[in-house]
Amino acid sequence: MPAYHVFRSTHIQASPQQVFDTASDFNTWSTWSPWLCMEKQAKVVVTQDSNSVGSKYEWTGELVGQGEIEHTKLDRPGFIEERLLFLKPFKSQARVTFDIEPAGDGTKVTWHMYGSLPWFMFWMAGQMDTFIGMDYERGLKMLKELIETGQVQSDIEIQGVKPMPAHTVVGVRSSCSFDQICESMRNAFQQAEDAIAKQHLSREGEAVSIYHVWDLKNKRCEYTAGYVMPTTAPAVAAPLSQVAIPATNSLTIRHTGRYEHLGNAWSSGFQYARHKKLKLSKQVHPYEIYRNNSEETPTSEMISDVYLPLK
Repeated sequence: MPAYHVFRSTHIQASPQQVFDTASDFNTWSTWSPWLCMEKQAKVVVTQDSNSVGSKYEWTGELVGQGEIEHTKLDRPGFIEERLLFLKPFKSQARVTFDIEPAGDGTKVTWHMYGSLPWFMFWMAGQMDTFIGMDYERGLKMLKELIETGQVQSDIEIQGVKPMPAHTVVGVRSSCSFDQICESMRNAFQQAEDAIAKQHLSREGEAVSIYHVWDLKNKRCEYTAGYVMPTTAPAVAAPLSQVAIPATNSLTIRHTGRYEHLGNAWSSGFQYARHKKLKLSKQVHPYEIYRNNSEETPTSEMISDVYLPLK
């Protein structure tokens, strides 16, 4: 069977002991799991002793499937080993480890998964690093926030398929690597705001990001960052451009919390669409609408709606 090894790392402003104690306690996992965040109503069972060799974390849900993970080795504060067993939608197992080591004024944690795929999924072997890796990145981001702040500001609500009206968006088109998207988007919105003001256009509409290209292989994206305008928006000059979003039915996912965790909403939406066998449009690009002002709203209350247009 085709084997794979996926790993991702992050730096956490805390001692190795703090990182170990959080990551090894299964009672914390539902808070920072990159999978359980999409299905809060999934059934989770944790053994009474949640942080010892033999402790288990079991889950069952419509979107997350069914499985369990068990501690097989705990070497505080540097190493955690686990046996991961998937039962649904298909059976497989993997070895999971955490390497925890001092780094500068904090701790470097590296999350590994070693496994193999069923023979009928051989075609996915080359994609495991991309898909599991992105999940690990989201999970480590939430683990870091939980340890450093005591909470994770990310809540997902899958609102289902909704009819969405047409929008005209005026903004700046840009591209960047995935790891630069936050900084790149801040710059693009600032350019859009400056150009809109200079061209004497209204900026009363909500902020929007439209994703034209999302290249998983090369980890790059191309997007337009701008604002909703009246349908009869006037002509614009560079660096601004107009993008017309037609009226369409869209799968809608609401994210409440920090923008940095928006990947949770996108991952949840794509998983829901696959599970429900929804066909996504290739002509109408997916987009986000930011429902409140980041300068006036606490990060825990920031609302962003993700739309996946359907065929």
